[in-house]
Amino acid sequence: MSVSCHLAVDLGAESGRIMLARIDARRIALREVHRFDNRPVERQGVLRWDFARLLDEIKTGLARAVRQEENIASLGVDTWGVDYGLLDRDGRLLEAPVHYRDGRTRNILDAAYRIMDPRALYNATGIQLMPINTLFQLFACRTQTPEMLARADKLLFMPDLIVYCLTGVMQAEATIASTSQMMDMRTRAWSEPVLEAFGIPRRLLPDIVPPGRIAGKIKPDLAAALGCAPFDVVAVGGHDTASAVAGVPARDDARWAFLSSGTWSLIGQELPEPIIDDSSYGAQLANEGGLNRTIRLLKNIAGLWLVQQCRQIWANQGESYSYAQLTEMAATSDAPATIDVDHPSFAEPGAMPEKIVRQLQAKGVPAINDKGRIVRVVLESLAQRYAETLSSIETVTGRQADVLHIVGGGIKNTLLNRLTAAATGKRVLAGPAEATVLGNVLAQAMALGRLDSMDSGRALVAESFPPESFG
Repeated sequence: MSVSCHLAVDLGAESGRIMLARIDARRIALREVHRFDNRPVERQGVLRWDFARLLDEIKTGLARAVRQEENIASLGVDTWGVDYGLLDRDGRLLEAPVHYRDGRTRNILDAAYRIMDPRALYNATGIQLMPINTLFQLFACRTQTPEMLARADKLLFMPDLIVYCLTGVMQAEATIASTSQMMDMRTRAWSEPVLEAFGIPRRLLPDIVPPGRIAGKIKPDLAAALGCAPFDVVAVGGHDTASAVAGVPARDDARWAFLSSGTWSLIGQELPEPIIDDSSYGAQLANEGGLNRTIRLLKNIAGLWLVQQCRQIWANQGESYSYAQLTEMAATSDAPATIDVDHPSFAEPGAMPEKIVRQLQAKGVPAINDKGRIVRVVLESLAQRYAETLSSIETVTGRQADVLHIVGGGIKNTLLNRLTAAATGKRVLAGPAEATVLGNVLAQAMALGRLDSMDSGRALVAESFPPESFG
């Protein structure tokens, strides 16, 4: 196998980057080409993504990549889930995409359940019922700003929207579509009963395509501006968690679970088929699509969002700390109690330290203001939540995991890794931090025939980025 070069556009809820990967028969090498902040903006009371700036940053990264590497074979795009852009009949974006943390879906579930019983909705889609899901965002749009849906001709999820801007191709990649609560995970097709019940026009939704398929080539005018020949754009696992799980360095014969650790924590197991029954509904587990028609049976947990928000609030108050400093402070502190990290009050930005203290006070804990203790409370609470959730997943699947693979940027918090190993009683293998990028480029390499299977790709990841063991 000769060397092949691939670009990964990886957008998270806090930052984005363009990564260059070189793959040969023995290893994968990664290089960061461009990194940029991804901060929401508030416009006329609505929290939105600054999509125009994101697209400019992506093009800046592509230009830098082309200057550094002449022979780029392909590019893939992954982002967070559920959010989308609406395009008119001429293919123009109607407005900057709304952020999933915008308040428009506050209390939306009560209204939604008057239209469709929650058990019936779960049975139709197999997805954890969360107000941020695309279905509920569209329902809010239909009820609050119906003129926007009337003007829209197509809906594109965030990675598909970027692919469209680069290639002109409209599609709905399966893993990102699976986060929407509009897809029947048994048939892997749009759920017509759900769309009809909520008044979502079917014409909005493009055809669903599986990950690992070439979408097209970058537009000729973009290639000319970059100074390169048009190269392939691959529909990778567009949902960043799908790509992260594809990049887990697991052996094919091992009994393992995964935890994608970052702004959100997503913990689960990889399965051949969905589980949509009373047990999965009771545990509110999501059946999301993975590469090679796999299912990621998982639960969304708040994650390090709470720490990120505390850090931002303290910085706004004139006390700036790095994440490493906050973790060091937490390591020498104790947690007087744990909190429910998924409490609705934590979902929206702002006043996070005060919210945490109020929840502790509700448990009879005197008010605390020590920053190390507050962060320790969050980390202890996350580890406890991971243990409880993993236990429920094992019960639903009947599969006990021997190993918990933690991947993503959250692995840099070694204190949380240790706490997770202790709470779960599992052997924890942490790494790689760049699992999402690795899963992205593995899908590209398989689409272009550079790799023959996911197992061989994961073996290459394990060889190139050995994980660290805890517990």
